Amino acid sequence: MKQVGALLRDSRRVLFITGAGVSAESGIPTFRGAAAAFPDGRTEEGEPFEHVLSGSTFLLEPELSWKYFFRLELSLRGKQPNAAHLAMADLQTSERSVCIATQNIDGLHQLAGSRFVLELHGNLRRIICPRCEYREYLESFEGMSPLPLCPTCRAVLRPDAVLYEESLPEDVFDQFEAEQTRGFDLIFSVGTTSVFDYVTQPILAATERGVPVVEINPEETLVSNLVDFRFAGPAGKTMQALVEAARSP
Repeated sequence: MKQVGALLRDSRRVLFITGAGVSAESGIPTFRGAAAAFPDGRTEEGEPFEHVLSGSTFLLEPELSWKYFFRLELSLRGKQPNAAHLAMADLQTSERSVCIATQNIDGLHQLAGSRFVLELHGNLRRIICPRCEYREYLESFEGMSPLPLCPTCRAVLRPDAVLYEESLPEDVFDQFEAEQTRGFDLIFSVGTTSVFDYVTQPILAATERGVPVVEINPEETLVSNLVDFRFAGPAGKTMQALVEAARSP
């Protein structure tokens, strides 16, 4: 803990890669919010949840996709940032840049005060039109039409979140790569199983360049054997302790 605290204290550019394990401590279900909405892995229609939350289903059966968009949004409603979100935000200073690349779609990092957040999987509450440039951010889906239509062009609206079968948003991914090219002094992997290449690649590159990598996850992951420091405790408690260690002389 003291070693990582010292590294944090001396770092000027820090990257946090965060996953569902961070938001789980705020009471948000893991696996993009889907697992708890579909405890047995299937919808009421008997379909795998990956199917109803896919890009192809949204195109062919938008009413079905929206039925479960509403349920996912309900699982986020009223949830607040936890100690992990707040600790990452607290590490921002005039001398230290903290970049957060998150797979979460709940917006809790921004709510906690983090200013530099790359939403790799988008944001569920940011509603966009796939046909025109209309977009809006909603604090809640309450009161929305079961099949929301664009007020400008009447196309079916959708959340600006990455659905199954879809690629990452190109602009966000390009920015993520650009930040990696600039380089970081310290990299954290927090609450993510690290199964995606775009999550593991920055860690692999860091180990090759000799940049310290820290993992915070109760379970071992695909990168656990690569990192320099590993904490098996909950993200909130661990992050709070690391912030305190970074502030200690």
